[in-house]
Amino acid sequence: MQAKLEEQLSDSDAEIILERLPEGIRTALIARASEIDYPVAAVIEMAIASFLDTEALSFVDCQPGRGQ
Repeated sequence: MQAKLEEQLSDSDAEIILERLPEGIRTALIARASEIDYPVAAVIEMAIASFLDTEALSFVDCQPGRGQ
């Protein structure tokens, strides 16, 4: 059976990733998601994207209510 490719990280996959991260990183990701009112899965995606591509959407860009 071939795995279905998704465009976004699912909530269940995000939970699996969080379970395997060191406590400090897990806590920071959850706190940031809460702070910017985004799903944890989206914050994990942004963290990976910003690591791989410095021009990718970053946490600085994700501040609802603070932009134009």
